[in-house]
Amino acid sequence: GLSTGRSTSSKLKSVKLLEVLNALEEEESHSREVIFIAPPKNAAGDFTDEDSGDEDGQRGTHVPGNVLHAFVVPEDSGTAEEEEEDLQLQPAMKKQKAVVEPQRVWTKRDIRPDFSSWTATDPHMEDLKSQELSPVGLFELFFDEGTINFIVNETNRYAGQKNVNLGLTAQELKCVLGILILSGYISYPRRRMFWETSPDSHHHLVADAIRRDRFELIFSYLHFADNNELDESDRFAKVRPLIVRMNYNFRKHAPLEEFYSFGESMCEYFGHRGSKQLPAGKPVRLGYKIWCGTTSRGYLVWFEPSQGTLFTKPDRGLDLGGSMVVKFVDALQTRGCLPYHIFFDKVFTSVKLMSILRKKGVKATGTVREYRTERCPLKDPKELKKMKRGSFDYKVDESEEIIVCRWHDSSVVNICSNAVGIEPVGLTSHHSGAAKMQTQVHQPSLLRLYQEKVGGVGRMDQNIAKYKVKIRGMKWYSSFIGYVIDAALNNAWQLHRICCHDAQVDLLAFRRYVACVYLESNADTSSQGRRSRRLETESRFDMIGHWIIHQDKRTRCALCHSQTNTRCEKCQKGVHAKCFRAYHIR
Repeated sequence: GLSTGRSTSSKLKSVKLLEVLNALEEEESHSREVIFIAPPKNAAGDFTDEDSGDEDGQRGTHVPGNVLHAFVVPEDSGTAEEEEEDLQLQPAMKKQKAVVEPQRVWTKRDIRPDFSSWTATDPHMEDLKSQELSPVGLFELFFDEGTINFIVNETNRYAGQKNVNLGLTAQELKCVLGILILSGYISYPRRRMFWETSPDSHHHLVADAIRRDRFELIFSYLHFADNNELDESDRFAKVRPLIVRMNYNFRKHAPLEEFYSFGESMCEYFGHRGSKQLPAGKPVRLGYKIWCGTTSRGYLVWFEPSQGTLFTKPDRGLDLGGSMVVKFVDALQTRGCLPYHIFFDKVFTSVKLMSILRKKGVKATGTVREYRTERCPLKDPKELKKMKRGSFDYKVDESEEIIVCRWHDSSVVNICSNAVGIEPVGLTSHHSGAAKMQTQVHQPSLLRLYQEKVGGVGRMDQNIAKYKVKIRGMKWYSSFIGYVIDAALNNAWQLHRICCHDAQVDLLAFRRYVACVYLESNADTSSQGRRSRRLETESRFDMIGHWIIHQDKRTRCALCHSQTNTRCEKCQKGVHAKCFRAYHIR
């Protein structure tokens, strides 16, 4: 099943994905389009574990023919006309009678919130700081021993159901994870090139860790659920146990903060090429949509893959997006009913949602579409545009202290909050194209706080996109597994930035460290010549207690191999002062 964020004509017409893509290519519009792919309707069937073709040489813009010829389902994009079309797409569902909500009384005054102030402390984060965990230790907070053993058991069970005696071990699984992580910053057109003996492609770290055919066999049987116990109503049943475990670990080790962001992320779909190839550079993305709740810095606290409006029933009188926000808040409150402050955009915001969150003791702020303001009588946008930039109008609901503000800057923005008001009104810089200079315009307090705190999901997406796992299988959930690994690495790196003030490394060095340790520490030593390659990598890269000292006898530098009279006191390896940092982060 697929759905698109584009508005459709008022007359319902069934269209195929191929027709939508052709139409998008012919248009001159440069707007960003997102096409959401749902898993197969019978995702619990055995056939969904089968590979659909050769993985090598595939690009993310290729999709199978059966997907290209699937019918597109319009997803709720926020207009009354589109909502009517969604109802027409569900002939088997009876239209429910609209619930008559009491009319709100709006008053021109600032908000008077009654939330308690944030005073919570985070003893768990202090404990993590005291442990001085290495990057591998931080990553294994999420892919812990229980999760590794669970994947090993489910993979062996699935292989046994196919009459294959796989005998996967935790050590081998870590080698596979190491190769997947390494593919994020070193990738080849064909993954088998890692093991080729050609000097231009051979990668000794991979080749010495695990044999090529063994990797391919393990990767083809990698499994995350018991096929005999799948929930057929859940289209992500094949990965649901992994989602539950990751959400628990992400939430358990999340920094306890006041401000959080909620939004949509995309896990790109890497399928087999069908009859159509999407043009490179065209702003069209195919993939699975993930609902994400993050800290303001981009730590992923909670996630849930979207199954579409036709397969997930919203509750509490909200739309699907609003329901997902409530689920995220429920997950946050398992750590305590604290006055969290959630930020989200107009896809989710409504006065109804603000009211529900207020009753839960949670603060919220977000941009909002006009038709979701419950008839708040603000100045007409056309009238506001005629006024000088920085002008705004606002009203407060008397009964529940919910404010709606309309602000004019480069465009007219509607914003809603149950916790932050207009005062104090600040100034923000605005570039004037005509005058070619920066001007100061007035900005209400809730706009300023929203702009500062809303970008957590975007920061997480940026981090994942930099070095995301490139190796993909052809199962429909293969790319989703890569997304989970990337999210765990992003979270581990965020914790590293918090816990290690004196020896921080960037995201690339962090990923390289985890990949190297997993490949070197778990390498297969059964073949002659591999034992000598087992290194004390964990201590070399742990960034703790390494000091450069003078030595009387000159030795070879472990990095550049020229003579040096200095060495690392902990590693007992000769290292130049100029090579010292590079040697410990490679």
